[in-house]
Amino acid sequence: MEETGLLITYETDKEKEETLDFIMIQYGKDILQLAYTYVKDLSQAEDLAQEIFIKCFRHLDSFKQQANVKTWLYRIASNHCKDYLKSWHHRKVTVNDKITELLLFSNHQVDEEVIKKDEDEELVEAVFQLKIKYREVIYLYYYEDFSIKEISQALKVNENTVKTRLKRARQLLKEILYQED
Repeated sequence: MEETGLLITYETDKEKEETLDFIMIQYGKDILQLAYTYVKDLSQAEDLAQEIFIKCFRHLDSFKQQANVKTWLYRIASNHCKDYLKSWHHRKVTVNDKITELLLFSNHQVDEEVIKKDEDEELVEAVFQLKIKYREVIYLYYYEDFSIKEISQALKVNENTVKTRLKRARQLLKEILYQED
């Protein structure tokens, strides 16, 4: 296995497996987070992430060196999650897991932690209220630090479309957050 920049090549089956191991180590957490932004359920996101890496392994031969691995992998992940959301299985699965954790140091720190956590949860809930096309650009831009061009490549849309969706998503988030106050 050889990594040149963000491009990966292999020659044998063993190197192909090593390549997948490298990709999973490098991008596993990111793919899990991306899947979570689509399904809003950690258990289901973990299942989707596994399926995404299986799909990645099966299609590694089709990887073209014109794009970088991260963009290629995010395109696979995004498409797989969208397919899942359209599927019959998704409509039948309803799981509601919310776990609350508080750090108990002192009353003042607990108060600050609760306020911070409440604000974070409020923002996350607002993002989850957005349509998928807005949610995915917000996630990729702010949480994954993708450039407009990388988002465009990952989602197979025009760069101006990405800019428009980002602008609209920000407007919608402001409306949602200020409406709740």
